Amino acid sequence: METDLHSIGNAVRKLSSLPIFLNDASNVTVYDIQSYCRKIKTEHGLGIVVIDYLQLMKPHNSSSPREQQIAEMSRSLKNLAKELECPILCLSQLNRSVESRPNKRPMLSDLRESGTIEQDADIVMMIYRDEFYNPETTKDPGMAEILVVKNRSGEQGTVRLVFKGAYTSFLNPDFVHEPPR
Repeated sequence: METDLHSIGNAVRKLSSLPIFLNDASNVTVYDIQSYCRKIKTEHGLGIVVIDYLQLMKPHNSSSPREQQIAEMSRSLKNLAKELECPILCLSQLNRSVESRPNKRPMLSDLRESGTIEQDADIVMMIYRDEFYNPETTKDPGMAEILVVKNRSGEQGTVRLVFKGAYTSFLNPDFVHEPPR
C-alpha cells in the first residue's frame, strides 16, 4: 500500500510539471479553440491539441444545416493544424448505422453528420470491442481493435490491444502479465 501511494505521488509530481493545458469550457466554437491554441503556442509551445469531441462544439452559424456546420468546423480545425504546425486529435461520434449491421466494426462512412471529416482527416482510427456487442459469445474477451481505416501517409490495418475497463486503459498484449491465480 505504501509503495502504491509513493508511486502515485511520483506520477502526480511528473504530470503536474508537464505543460498540459485543459479547457473544459462549454459551448466552445472553433474560433475559441483557435484563439486559445494560438495563445498557448506563443506562451508555451504546442505539441498536440486534443478535442473531445467535434459534435459538442458550438457552430459559428447555427442556422445552417448540421452537416454544413460539422464540415465548416472540420475544415477550420484542419487549417488550424497546418497553421500551428501541430497535430490535432479530434474525437468524433459515430452514427447509429453501425448498430443495425451484423458486422459492428466501424467504417469511415459511420462518422456522424459529415463526409467532410473523412476528407479532412489525415488519419482516422476507430475502436472496436467485440465483447461490447457480443458479451456472451465473444472469442476475444478483454481485447480491443484499433482500426486504422485511413492513413494518408502510411498503412491501414488493425492493432490489437488489451482493454482494461476498470481503468479505461488499453495495453500492448505483449507486455500484459496477469498475476497467477
